[in-house]
Amino acid sequence: MRIAFLPLCLAAALAATHPLDPLSKEEIAAAVEALKSGGKASASSRFPILVLREPPKQEVLNFRPGGAFRREAFVTVLDQQSHQTFEAVVDLRAKSVVSWKQVPGVQPEITPEELSSTPAIVRADPRWQDAMRKRGITDFENVQVDPWSAGHYGIAEEEGIRLVKGMSYYRGTSKNPYARPIEGVVALVNLDARKVFKVIDTGVVPVAKAASDLDMKSVGPQRRAPKPLQITQPQGVSFELEGREVRWQNWRFRFSFHPREGLVLHTVGYEDRGRLRPILYRASLSEMMVPYGDPGEAWFFRNVFDEGGYGIGRNTFPLEPLTDCPPNAVFFDALWAGETGQPVEIPRAIGLYERDGGVLWKHADYLTGHNESRRARELVLSSIATLGNYEYAFNWVFHQDGTLEMEILLTGIMQPKGVKDATHDPYAHLVAPNVAAVHHQHFFNFRLDLDVDGHAGNTVVEMDSVPVADDPLRRAFTMKETVLHEESQGQRMLNLAASRKWKVINASVKNPLGQPTGYMLLPGESALPFAQPDSSVRKRAGFLNAHLFVTPYDPEQTNAAGRYPNQSKGGDGLTRWLKANRPIENRDVVVWYSMGITHIPRPEEWPVMPVHKAGFKLVPAGFFARNPALDVPKPE
Repeated sequence: MRIAFLPLCLAAALAATHPLDPLSKEEIAAAVEALKSGGKASASSRFPILVLREPPKQEVLNFRPGGAFRREAFVTVLDQQSHQTFEAVVDLRAKSVVSWKQVPGVQPEITPEELSSTPAIVRADPRWQDAMRKRGITDFENVQVDPWSAGHYGIAEEEGIRLVKGMSYYRGTSKNPYARPIEGVVALVNLDARKVFKVIDTGVVPVAKAASDLDMKSVGPQRRAPKPLQITQPQGVSFELEGREVRWQNWRFRFSFHPREGLVLHTVGYEDRGRLRPILYRASLSEMMVPYGDPGEAWFFRNVFDEGGYGIGRNTFPLEPLTDCPPNAVFFDALWAGETGQPVEIPRAIGLYERDGGVLWKHADYLTGHNESRRARELVLSSIATLGNYEYAFNWVFHQDGTLEMEILLTGIMQPKGVKDATHDPYAHLVAPNVAAVHHQHFFNFRLDLDVDGHAGNTVVEMDSVPVADDPLRRAFTMKETVLHEESQGQRMLNLAASRKWKVINASVKNPLGQPTGYMLLPGESALPFAQPDSSVRKRAGFLNAHLFVTPYDPEQTNAAGRYPNQSKGGDGLTRWLKANRPIENRDVVVWYSMGITHIPRPEEWPVMPVHKAGFKLVPAGFFARNPALDVPKPE
């Protein structure tokens, strides 16, 4: 079977033809050389972030093919000798540093080099070895050590150092080390000094004996396979590609891949009767955080900021044809800069494919028997990140009726703890002999720079369905719409009783019915955080304080918890920006949507989780005057 494969990195290696094209290998090398020749970087420098500095929005919107545009790189520089962090902007055409500043008191995300070197540092420590011997483990090389970000809890010995905490799992000859957690042992690693400075051992707990590998041979007898289901497009795909721009069923958009944010959408618009109407300028995952509910000494710090601490894009795993994506998928490589400035290529980082969407619309005339129905098609742009034990798939799904959906798929292996036989504490559920999975939550914040029919004049309206108090029959309800005027009003919570939704309108553009055009955010599954407002994790993750935030557009405000949540004390990002209480009515606005999932483990999710789906939708609300999918033809 032929797999369609388009090397995005190969296109990136050529001269950029659009202001949003990602950096090429040559441009990455030029940025590093400019920093080194300018005396700003040396052999001890590391580059946790080296990416395109996107040009101002108006320059991008005014760009025409063949026109000139600026090329700049934004770089975070971590000096390993002085333990200082700097930010730089490099003009790639002039090959010169145009901006350089120190950022005191921050720790950039943990680099792949630091992650890969941590296990050897831990295994060489005599105190850790003693802890393993207490548990009857002497083959230290068969112990997998996962580095966890440490957070910030005001612990004196952790202040002022770059830190990870090493958690141990017995791999042996198996492929699933998470089935055998070595409970209670935490190795605190000073990444600046490259040594363990403390080992915590809360006491010996039995290590599970079962390996719980996931391959077909280990699982045992397989059920009878279903008969083949063919997914073919004999005439080829229905979408068109021009560089990084995609055109499909009236949709037009660009995409890129960011080492921190992962998959990014740009300049999303809809072709309506020959006119391209803007909807969304930029959309990406702004931050995600996973807090665990166990307060024990080996668990209290496990509140990981997977994006700001490790990087979603950097931990993307190549998509496997036929399983991660269907046979008709087209794949793209991704290219970015590694921590030493070397180019890193991830094969098949992105998949693009069409899939069946079920019934699109239908009506049958019961008097005449005449039926009109249409079958839906969906376009999916997909990537999957592997962060230790967990997998997260992020799918942007384009629908023929003008809906844009974010579909998150959660799978992988739940974070386990070792327990005594047939027991578990209040913070976990038993999923296998001597193994319990700990209660936890997943929180995602998406930055949605909506430009509904243009970036000027957008306003966010809250929509609540409310009962009519004086209705004598006690069943009437109406829609209450509230305009959000400034940022203090733009921090909103979900309200199930009111079926609350939010709509971004452009009051200066009317549909044929005289209504302002708009797009509505339809929430899906969500949750409230159980971490208390004064807890360390809530201070660091201010985006948990509401489900929706609205800010005026600012190209420097890109990450909900700030640029450096790793080991931060909190107070950055949305928490800091909202203090300005800026106007948000009739402006170029950005919507930040936070969604949460509470995960109480089940044995049926062990040793690997069936996919759990969550997400949200952006649907047209007055953007069209009628169903935009009426013109979808019946299949021939």
